[in-house]
Amino acid sequence: MKQALALSAVAVIALVAASAPVLAQAPAAKPAPAAAKKAAKPVAAPVEEKDAATLEFEKFRAKMIEEGNPAELFEAQGEEMWKSSRGPKKVSLATSCDLGLGVGVVKGAYVQMPRYFADAGKVMDAERRIVWCMVEKQGFKEADLHAKPFGSGTYTPDQTSLVTYVAANSKDMKFAVPLKDPHVKDVYEIGKETVAYRAGPYDFSCNTCHGADGKRIRMQQLPNISTQKGAATAVLGWPGYRMTGNVMLTSQWRMNDCFRQQRFPEPKYASDTVTALLTYMTANANGTTYTGPGIKR
Repeated sequence: MKQALALSAVAVIALVAASAPVLAQAPAAKPAPAAAKKAAKPVAAPVEEKDAATLEFEKFRAKMIEEGNPAELFEAQGEEMWKSSRGPKKVSLATSCDLGLGVGVVKGAYVQMPRYFADAGKVMDAERRIVWCMVEKQGFKEADLHAKPFGSGTYTPDQTSLVTYVAANSKDMKFAVPLKDPHVKDVYEIGKETVAYRAGPYDFSCNTCHGADGKRIRMQQLPNISTQKGAATAVLGWPGYRMTGNVMLTSQWRMNDCFRQQRFPEPKYASDTVTALLTYMTANANGTTYTGPGIKR
């Protein structure tokens, strides 16, 4: 299992390296182009400092959560989808999908993923597992689910609503990714290596922004995902309702968007690499209480 996952990660890294003209081991001999000079790079900032905009947003978010989080609408849609007979096979996920705690059990499942699933032979995060169940149990086509996996405008993929429902059923529970499982531990180590890998036109890695305390980009505080506190900041609130786009988004989307901002090739949806990153971050947050689907800027 370890060898197979390692080979998968190496394949993705090879793809990134092939498309990245500037690497840490081979710095460019010529001056960086104008576009590169304008790239937003993290700068040092006091660890606990919060700017006025951040403080005001936190007040607004707390009020919104108290009075009614829009994520609740997607949670309700997800619950209906979970319990309904759907897909070519006309089967419900409630009677066919095992999220690790037994067929149909959603209570506490989200905070115990990513985890290893013997029937799939892979470690899977919640969204990846739900997609797998939709394909294997309900008969949906994988290509269709992968074609447009993230929300935009008025469009919300079914799997986003399903993840929101499953996540909501772990609210107020502590993250407990099963790192004692050797399969999960192997994937965790791949995730740890992946966040340190530098490539792309700006020679960035995940750790460029999220590998140390006290960094920010413009007004955005950047959590250090190698620590429990920082990892918790990174994973809490996902899936989340993003006000800037009026759309519900998941951790899979967040990983994809980080690759985009690094100017890396975007990863395949529900891939080994994304699961490895989510395993690393979520396991680092173990012991932190999950507050449920949230609200994002």
